[in-house]
Formats: sequence, structure tokens, C-alpha cells
Amino acid sequence: MGKPAKPRRLPDTEAQAVGRSIRVSPIKLNAVARGIRGKEAGAAMNLLAFSRKGVAKDVRKVLASAIANAENNHNLDIDALFVAEAHVGKNLVMKRWRPRARGRVGRILKPFSQITIILRERAREAEAEAKAEGG
Repeated sequence: MGKPAKPRRLPDTEAQAVGRSIRVSPIKLNAVARGIRGKEAGAAMNLLAFSRKGVAKDVRKVLASAIANAENNHNLDIDALFVAEAHVGKNLVMKRWRPRARGRVGRILKPFSQITIILRERAREAEAEAKAEGG
């Protein structure tokens, strides 16, 4: 006897994946996320594969996970997927220190981030909009 399942927060045409505890600052991670927002899923994968940013490898793993979730868990068409949302948030910050002159201390902050990628199916989105306008 366990807890009841949580209701699904996203519509049926969407799938998501979350990457937590990525060891990079949110500003650097957001620069990569900004590049894939609104792009087709395949084009975003290619963009991340050839990106010169180091964190692009972690973002690519999260995007691949979102695509797998869409295909296996929600039966969405992979070719019709695009990155509807890619938002970045702060996670924990490790605080370290470095000795400085005259017995003082310099703080070093080592931030972690998290990224949420939401994929949406383009064909069903157009059908839903047309149904909403007509009905």
C-alpha cells in the first residue's frame, strides 16, 4: 500500500526531463539553454553535439532523456517534437575558502544548477489550437 500516483502536470502533447546538480553556474547554463529554445528536437541535439561549451554535453543528455520520455512514456512522434521550454534554476552552492594575505580569507563559491526541458509535439499543438478556436 503506497501513496496514490501524482496527477500529470503537463498536457498529453508534452514531455519533460530535468537535469539536477549540474556543476556549472546558472548564467553559463542559461547561455546554452537560450540556444535551443524553440528549435526542433533533432536540430537542438545537433546544435548541442557541436557546441564548444563544456556544459552542452550535460544539456544534450537531458534533451535525449526528454526525447526518450516523449517516445516511450507518452507515445509522441519524435519527428514532430520541438523544445517548448528550457529553463534554468539555481541549485546548491558549495562554499570554499582560500587563504589570503594578512590572515584573511577569500570566499570561493562553487554553484550548481538545474535545467528543465519541456518538449511539445507540433502537429497536435496546431490541432488543439484549431479545436479551441472552432469550439
